Amino acid sequence: MITQKIAICLWFEDQAEEASKFYTSIFKNSKISTISKFTEAGQENHHRKPGSVMAVTFEINGQPFMALNGSPGFKFNDSFSLQVFCETQEEIDYFWYNLSEGGKEVQCGWLLDKFGFSWQIIPTVLEELQKVNAEKVNNALMKMKKLDIEQLRAALN
Repeated sequence: MITQKIAICLWFEDQAEEASKFYTSIFKNSKISTISKFTEAGQENHHRKPGSVMAVTFEINGQPFMALNGSPGFKFNDSFSLQVFCETQEEIDYFWYNLSEGGKEVQCGWLLDKFGFSWQIIPTVLEELQKVNAEKVNNALMKMKKLDIEQLRAALN
């Protein structure tokens, strides 16, 4: 049953099930809801083997997602990312290391996971620190890949 009016659909070439399992293994309170398979209907358009995975619906902390095995040629880019807000450095480290495994560390708390999808791993205290002195905090932030709460706080001294 659909309870949200807005859900996120992530387009994969053929990794929808693998990605859904990866994401739900990292985030607590997550689950795979349904796995839909291609049938012969529409095969002239989708060119997929009947019985192969078409879409996976899953939830992360109650937020619905769909992972779709669509046509090849479409790639993720940095114009769309998901933000993960973290209370502690341990939480930042957990999400950073798990989501970036097989992917790429970028800059300023951004990373690409092994599917090429962009994530931002952000300490919840960042906004408060920026209110004190955005220039100093942002100067420190720009030098980091994985954000470090203590270094961000130290930037204010």
